[in-house]
Amino acid sequence: MRLPLLLVAAAPMLLANADPASIPPQIKTMLDAALASGNEGDVATIMKYAGTAAPDSKEAIAKLVDDWKKRRSDEKIHKLQDASFFDLWSGRAELSGYISTGNSDTEGLSGALSLTREGLDWRQKLKFQADYQRSLGVTSREHYLASYEPNWKIDDRSYIYGSGLFESDRFLGYTQRYSASVGAGYSALKSDKVKLDLELGPAYRATSFTDGGDERSIAARGSVDFAWKLSRGLQLTQNASAYVERYNSTVTGTTALNAKVLGPLSAQLSYNVQYESMPPEGRVTTDQISRAGLVYAF
Repeated sequence: MRLPLLLVAAAPMLLANADPASIPPQIKTMLDAALASGNEGDVATIMKYAGTAAPDSKEAIAKLVDDWKKRRSDEKIHKLQDASFFDLWSGRAELSGYISTGNSDTEGLSGALSLTREGLDWRQKLKFQADYQRSLGVTSREHYLASYEPNWKIDDRSYIYGSGLFESDRFLGYTQRYSASVGAGYSALKSDKVKLDLELGPAYRATSFTDGGDERSIAARGSVDFAWKLSRGLQLTQNASAYVERYNSTVTGTTALNAKVLGPLSAQLSYNVQYESMPPEGRVTTDQISRAGLVYAF
C-alpha cells in the first residue's frame, strides 16, 4: 500500500498548479501504468487513492478509467466475434497410475481430458475419461466416458444447456449407456474465488446391459458444478450429477483438491463415487475410486 500513501502525502505539491479539469502528471503516470498492467484490482486501488490525492480531478480520473473499461469490453467482444471454431479453447489433461508387485500384482491407469470454449453466446464443454485396472492378471475395472455439453447464454448468469453422454462399464453391469438432456442452467455464484453452476432438466437414457438386456427410459437430470480457490495455488472442486428415472437412477460425484506445482502443472487428489439404485443381479450399488495424479492446464 506504499504507492497510495505516497499519493496522499504528495497531494499538495501535485495540486499546486493543477488545472481542476485535468489530472496531475504524476498521478496520470501512475494511472497509465496501472491501466497498462490490465489488472482491474490494481486499477481500482490506484483510482481510489488518486481521487483522494486529487479530489478536483475525480471526474477526469473516473472518465479515464471508464473509457479504459469500455475499450477492453469492446476488444473482448470483437475477439469473440472474429474467433473461429478452433479458437478460444482451454482445457486440462489428467493422468494418474500405479503399479504394485510382491504379495499382489496390480496395475492401474486413469486419464481424462476436459476442453472448454467460451464464446460470445455459446459455451461448449467436452470431456473424455478412461479408467483401467488389472489385478493378478485379471481386469478388475474398465470404465470409459465421453460427454459434450453446449450452453447458450441468456445473460451473464442464466443459460440453456444441452448434454450428451456416453458411458461403458461392464463391471457396473452395462456395456454402453447413452444419456441426452436439455434444460436450464444458472450460475448462482460467480466470482474470482467461488463458482457454483446449477442445472436441471428432463433427460432420455438408453442402456445395454452385459446380460443382453436393453432399457429405455425418460428421466430427470440435475447437476452441481462447484469450484473454490482456497488460495492462489490451491483449489477445491465438487462436481455431481444425478439421473432420476423409473428403473435405475444414477448419482455420480467427484471431489478434488488441486495444488499448483510449477507453471501449468499441478498435483491432484480426487475421490469419485457412482451410485446405481438398481444394478444388475450380482452387482453392488456403489462404486468408489480414489486417484492421485498430475494435471496439465492449457
